[in-house]
Amino acid sequence: MNKVLGNKKAIALFVAPALVLYTALVIVPVIWSLYYSLFSGSPGLQWEFVGFDNYLKLFHDKNFLNALQVNFKYIAVVMIGQVGLGLMLALMFKFWLKRCKAFVRTLVFFPVVLPTVAVGQLFAKIYEIQPNYGLLNSFLSAIGLEKLVQPWIGQASTALWALCIMDIWVAMGFYSVIFYGALLDIPDDILEAARIDGASSFKLFRHVLLPLLRPMVITCLVFSFSGTVKMFESSMALTNGGPGTATKSLSMYMYDVSFTYNKVGYGSVIAIVIFLICICGSMIINRFDVKDD
Repeated sequence: MNKVLGNKKAIALFVAPALVLYTALVIVPVIWSLYYSLFSGSPGLQWEFVGFDNYLKLFHDKNFLNALQVNFKYIAVVMIGQVGLGLMLALMFKFWLKRCKAFVRTLVFFPVVLPTVAVGQLFAKIYEIQPNYGLLNSFLSAIGLEKLVQPWIGQASTALWALCIMDIWVAMGFYSVIFYGALLDIPDDILEAARIDGASSFKLFRHVLLPLLRPMVITCLVFSFSGTVKMFESSMALTNGGPGTATKSLSMYMYDVSFTYNKVGYGSVIAIVIFLICICGSMIINRFDVKDD
Protein backbone atom coordinates (compact mmCIF):
# COMPACT_ATOMS: atom_id res chain seq x y z
CA MET A 1 0.00 0.00 0.00
CA ASN A 2 2.85 2.39 0.84
CA LYS A 3 4.39 1.71 -2.57
CA VAL A 4 1.10 2.53 -4.28
CA LEU A 5 0.56 5.74 -2.28
CA GLY A 6 4.14 6.77 -2.95
CA ASN A 7 3.72 6.43 -6.69
CA LYS A 8 2.64 9.71 -8.27
CA LYS A 9 1.19 7.94 -11.30
CA ALA A 10 -0.96 5.74 -9.07
CA ILE A 11 -2.17 8.77 -7.12
CA ALA A 12 -3.03 10.57 -10.36
CA LEU A 13 -4.92 7.48 -11.57
CA PHE A 14 -7.07 7.44 -8.43
CA VAL A 15 -7.64 11.20 -8.34
CA ALA A 16 -8.23 11.80 -12.07
CA PRO A 17 -11.81 10.37 -12.39
CA ALA A 18 -13.10 12.35 -9.40
CA LEU A 19 -11.26 15.47 -10.55
CA VAL A 20 -12.74 15.22 -14.05
CA LEU A 21 -16.27 14.82 -12.67
CA TYR A 22 -15.81 17.67 -10.19
CA THR A 23 -14.48 19.93 -12.92
CA ALA A 24 -17.31 19.07 -15.30
CA LEU A 25 -20.11 19.31 -12.72
CA VAL A 26 -18.88 22.18 -10.51
CA ILE A 27 -16.01 24.23 -11.90
CA VAL A 28 -17.27 24.52 -15.49
CA PRO A 29 -20.84 25.59 -14.52
CA VAL A 30 -19.43 28.19 -12.11
CA ILE A 31 -17.18 29.66 -14.81
CA TRP A 32 -20.09 29.55 -17.26
CA SER A 33 -22.31 31.40 -14.79
CA LEU A 34 -19.60 34.02 -14.27
CA TYR A 35 -19.48 34.57 -18.02
CA TYR A 36 -23.27 34.76 -18.34
CA SER A 37 -23.47 37.22 -15.43
CA LEU A 38 -21.76 39.86 -17.57
CA PHE A 39 -24.62 39.84 -20.09
CA SER A 40 -28.22 40.97 -20.09
CA GLY A 41 -31.22 39.03 -21.37
CA SER A 42 -31.12 35.45 -22.61
CA PRO A 43 -28.79 33.83 -25.20
CA GLY A 44 -30.29 34.50 -28.62
CA LEU A 45 -32.82 36.94 -27.18
CA GLN A 46 -31.68 40.51 -26.44
CA TRP A 47 -28.27 39.17 -25.42
CA GLU A 48 -25.90 42.08 -24.82
CA PHE A 49 -22.79 42.73 -22.78
CA VAL A 50 -23.45 44.93 -19.71
CA GLY A 51 -20.35 44.31 -17.60
CA PHE A 52 -21.02 44.55 -13.87
CA ASP A 53 -24.40 46.24 -14.18
CA ASN A 54 -26.18 43.04 -13.10
CA TYR A 55 -24.16 42.96 -9.88
CA LEU A 56 -24.97 46.60 -9.11
CA LYS A 57 -28.63 45.90 -9.77
CA LEU A 58 -28.74 43.43 -6.84
CA PHE A 59 -28.45 46.19 -4.26
CA HIS A 60 -31.55 47.94 -5.64
CA ASP A 61 -33.66 44.83 -6.27
CA LYS A 62 -36.29 44.60 -3.51
CA ASN A 63 -37.29 41.09 -4.59
CA PHE A 64 -33.69 39.90 -4.27
CA LEU A 65 -33.25 41.53 -0.85
CA ASN A 66 -36.51 39.99 0.35
CA ALA A 67 -35.44 36.54 -0.90
CA LEU A 68 -32.08 36.97 0.83
CA GLN A 69 -33.83 37.85 4.09
CA VAL A 70 -36.11 34.83 3.77
CA ASN A 71 -33.10 32.59 3.15
CA PHE A 72 -31.20 33.82 6.21
CA LYS A 73 -34.22 33.40 8.51
CA TYR A 74 -34.82 29.92 7.13
CA ILE A 75 -31.14 28.94 7.49
CA ALA A 76 -30.91 30.12 11.11
CA VAL A 77 -34.05 28.28 12.26
CA VAL A 78 -33.78 25.08 10.23
CA MET A 79 -30.04 24.51 10.66
CA ILE A 80 -30.21 24.85 14.45
CA GLY A 81 -33.42 22.80 14.59
CA GLN A 82 -32.18 19.95 12.42
CA VAL A 83 -28.78 19.55 14.10
CA GLY A 84 -30.00 20.33 17.64
CA LEU A 85 -32.97 17.96 17.57
CA GLY A 86 -30.87 15.35 15.77
CA LEU A 87 -28.36 15.46 18.63
CA MET A 88 -31.13 15.25 21.23
CA LEU A 89 -32.64 12.22 19.51
CA ALA A 90 -29.23 10.53 19.33
CA LEU A 91 -28.73 11.07 23.07
CA MET A 92 -32.17 9.59 23.68
CA PHE A 93 -31.28 6.52 21.58
CA LYS A 94 -28.02 6.06 23.48
CA PHE A 95 -28.97 6.72 27.10
CA TRP A 96 -32.74 6.59 27.62
CA LEU A 97 -34.31 4.33 25.02
CA LYS A 98 -33.98 0.79 26.33
CA ARG A 99 -36.37 -1.11 24.08
CA CYS A 100 -37.23 -1.07 20.38
CA LYS A 101 -34.20 1.09 19.54
CA ALA A 102 -33.99 -0.17 15.96
CA PHE A 103 -37.70 0.39 15.36
CA VAL A 104 -37.68 3.93 16.76
CA ARG A 105 -34.55 4.87 14.78
CA THR A 106 -36.17 3.55 11.61
CA LEU A 107 -39.36 5.46 12.37
CA VAL A 108 -37.46 8.71 12.97
CA PHE A 109 -35.33 8.24 9.84
CA PHE A 110 -38.34 7.39 7.63
CA PRO A 111 -39.22 11.03 6.70
CA VAL A 112 -35.77 11.41 5.12
CA VAL A 113 -36.64 8.98 2.32
CA LEU A 114 -40.11 10.40 1.63
CA PRO A 115 -40.57 12.40 -1.61
CA THR A 116 -40.64 16.14 -0.99
CA VAL A 117 -43.97 16.49 -2.80
CA ALA A 118 -45.53 13.86 -0.53
CA VAL A 119 -44.22 15.63 2.58
CA GLY A 120 -45.53 18.95 1.28
CA GLN A 121 -48.99 17.50 0.73
CA LEU A 122 -48.93 15.89 4.17
CA PHE A 123 -48.12 19.15 5.95
CA ALA A 124 -50.57 21.09 3.78
CA LYS A 125 -53.27 18.83 5.22
CA ILE A 126 -51.90 19.27 8.75
CA TYR A 127 -52.00 23.07 8.45
CA GLU A 128 -55.31 23.17 6.56
CA ILE A 129 -58.13 25.44 7.72
CA GLN A 130 -60.59 25.20 4.81
CA PRO A 131 -62.82 23.46 3.90
CA ASN A 132 -62.09 21.48 7.08
CA TYR A 133 -59.65 21.94 9.91
CA GLY A 134 -56.37 20.10 9.49
CA LEU A 135 -54.72 18.10 12.27
CA LEU A 136 -53.10 21.14 13.92
CA ASN A 137 -56.17 23.37 13.90
CA SER A 138 -58.40 20.46 14.98
CA PHE A 139 -56.11 19.82 17.95
CA LEU A 140 -56.08 23.49 18.95
CA SER A 141 -59.85 23.64 18.69
CA ALA A 142 -60.28 20.44 20.73
CA ILE A 143 -58.22 21.72 23.68
CA GLY A 144 -60.01 25.06 23.80
CA LEU A 145 -57.43 27.18 21.97
CA GLU A 146 -59.79 28.31 19.23
CA LYS A 147 -58.10 31.72 19.18
CA LEU A 148 -54.92 30.12 17.81
CA VAL A 149 -56.69 28.52 14.85
CA GLN A 150 -55.41 30.24 11.71
CA PRO A 151 -54.33 29.63 8.11
CA TRP A 152 -50.75 28.66 8.97
CA ILE A 153 -49.49 28.58 5.38
CA GLY A 154 -51.97 31.11 4.07
CA GLN A 155 -50.58 34.19 5.81
CA ALA A 156 -47.16 35.79 5.59
CA SER A 157 -46.60 35.96 9.35
CA THR A 158 -46.62 32.16 9.86
CA ALA A 159 -45.93 30.57 6.46
CA LEU A 160 -42.13 30.62 6.75
CA TRP A 161 -42.15 29.16 10.27
CA ALA A 162 -44.56 26.45 9.17
CA LEU A 163 -42.16 25.58 6.36
CA CYS A 164 -39.23 25.52 8.80
CA ILE A 165 -41.04 23.05 11.06
CA MET A 166 -41.68 20.76 8.11
CA ASP A 167 -38.05 20.74 6.99
CA ILE A 168 -36.78 20.22 10.54
CA TRP A 169 -39.10 17.22 10.89
CA VAL A 170 -37.88 15.76 7.62
CA ALA A 171 -34.12 15.97 8.28
CA MET A 172 -33.66 15.59 12.03
CA GLY A 173 -33.75 11.80 11.71
CA PHE A 174 -30.82 11.91 9.31
CA TYR A 175 -28.67 13.85 11.77
CA SER A 176 -29.80 11.70 14.70
CA VAL A 177 -28.42 8.61 12.96
CA ILE A 178 -25.10 10.37 12.29
CA PHE A 179 -24.78 11.49 15.92
CA TYR A 180 -25.84 8.10 17.21
CA GLY A 181 -23.03 6.46 15.23
CA ALA A 182 -20.59 8.97 16.72
CA LEU A 183 -21.86 8.27 20.25
CA LEU A 184 -21.33 4.55 19.77
CA ASP A 185 -17.65 5.25 19.00
CA ILE A 186 -17.12 6.92 22.39
CA PRO A 187 -15.66 4.34 24.82
CA ASP A 188 -17.93 3.50 27.76
CA ASP A 189 -14.89 3.72 30.07
CA ILE A 190 -14.76 7.50 29.57
CA LEU A 191 -18.43 7.92 30.47
CA GLU A 192 -18.13 5.60 33.46
CA ALA A 193 -15.08 7.48 34.75
CA ALA A 194 -16.98 10.78 34.52
CA ARG A 195 -19.92 9.32 36.44
CA ILE A 196 -17.60 7.97 39.16
CA ASP A 197 -16.09 11.46 39.51
CA GLY A 198 -19.61 12.75 40.23
CA ALA A 199 -20.46 14.38 36.90
CA SER A 200 -24.15 15.13 36.50
CA SER A 201 -25.94 14.41 33.23
CA PHE A 202 -25.53 18.01 32.11
CA LYS A 203 -21.83 18.13 33.01
CA LEU A 204 -21.29 14.80 31.31
CA PHE A 205 -22.78 16.24 28.14
CA ARG A 206 -21.11 19.65 28.42
CA HIS A 207 -17.58 18.59 29.36
CA VAL A 208 -17.26 15.07 27.94
CA LEU A 209 -19.69 14.28 25.14
CA LEU A 210 -19.84 17.67 23.43
CA PRO A 211 -16.05 18.08 23.05
CA LEU A 212 -15.78 14.54 21.67
CA LEU A 213 -18.69 15.17 19.29
CA ARG A 214 -17.42 18.59 18.21
CA PRO A 215 -16.01 17.47 14.80
CA MET A 216 -19.28 15.70 14.01
CA VAL A 217 -21.33 18.74 15.09
CA ILE A 218 -19.28 20.93 12.74
CA THR A 219 -19.74 18.44 9.89
CA CYS A 220 -23.51 18.26 10.43
CA LEU A 221 -23.77 22.06 10.58
CA VAL A 222 -21.96 22.30 7.23
CA PHE A 223 -24.28 19.67 5.72
CA SER A 224 -27.37 21.42 7.05
CA PHE A 225 -26.16 24.87 6.01
CA SER A 226 -25.40 23.73 2.46
CA GLY A 227 -28.86 22.19 2.17
CA THR A 228 -30.78 25.14 3.62
CA VAL A 229 -29.02 27.71 1.44
CA LYS A 230 -30.38 25.89 -1.61
CA MET A 231 -33.95 25.95 -0.23
CA PHE A 232 -36.25 25.27 -3.17
CA GLU A 233 -38.26 22.06 -3.47
CA SER A 234 -39.80 22.04 0.02
CA SER A 235 -41.04 25.62 -0.34
CA MET A 236 -42.33 24.86 -3.82
CA ALA A 237 -44.19 21.79 -2.56
CA LEU A 238 -45.79 23.41 0.50
CA THR A 239 -46.38 27.08 -0.31
CA ASN A 240 -45.14 27.65 -3.88
CA GLY A 241 -43.16 30.58 -2.51
CA GLY A 242 -46.21 32.29 -1.10
CA PRO A 243 -48.26 33.84 0.21
CA GLY A 244 -46.84 36.68 -1.81
CA THR A 245 -43.09 36.36 -1.40
CA ALA A 246 -43.12 35.21 2.24
CA THR A 247 -41.36 31.90 1.48
CA LYS A 248 -39.66 32.71 -1.82
CA SER A 249 -35.97 31.83 -1.50
CA LEU A 250 -32.98 32.93 -3.56
CA SER A 251 -33.11 29.69 -5.55
CA MET A 252 -36.78 30.22 -6.39
CA TYR A 253 -36.18 33.83 -7.35
CA MET A 254 -33.23 32.79 -9.51
CA TYR A 255 -35.45 30.23 -11.27
CA ASP A 256 -38.18 32.80 -11.92
CA VAL A 257 -35.73 35.40 -13.22
CA SER A 258 -33.91 32.94 -15.49
CA PHE A 259 -36.74 30.83 -16.89
CA THR A 260 -39.94 32.83 -16.38
CA TYR A 261 -38.62 36.27 -17.32
CA ASN A 262 -35.78 35.02 -19.59
CA LYS A 263 -33.12 37.09 -17.80
CA VAL A 264 -30.42 34.44 -17.76
CA GLY A 265 -27.62 36.95 -17.15
CA TYR A 266 -29.24 38.37 -14.02
CA GLY A 267 -30.24 34.88 -12.89
CA SER A 268 -26.58 33.83 -13.15
CA VAL A 269 -25.63 36.64 -10.78
CA ILE A 270 -28.11 35.33 -8.21
CA ALA A 271 -26.71 31.81 -8.69
CA ILE A 272 -23.21 33.14 -7.99
CA VAL A 273 -24.48 34.83 -4.81
CA ILE A 274 -25.93 31.49 -3.63
CA PHE A 275 -22.61 29.80 -4.43
CA LEU A 276 -20.65 32.42 -2.49
CA ILE A 277 -22.99 32.15 0.51
CA CYS A 278 -22.41 28.37 0.54
CA ILE A 279 -18.65 28.77 0.40
CA CYS A 280 -18.37 31.60 2.94
CA GLY A 281 -20.86 30.04 5.37
CA SER A 282 -19.11 26.67 5.29
CA MET A 283 -15.74 28.32 5.87
CA ILE A 284 -17.07 30.28 8.86
CA ILE A 285 -18.57 27.15 10.42
CA ASN A 286 -15.35 25.20 9.89
CA ARG A 287 -13.37 27.88 11.73
CA PHE A 288 -15.03 26.65 14.95
CA ASP A 289 -13.51 23.23 14.47
CA VAL A 290 -10.55 22.51 16.73
CA LYS A 291 -7.90 20.31 15.19
CA ASP A 292 -5.15 18.64 17.08
CA ASP A 293 -1.62 19.64 16.11
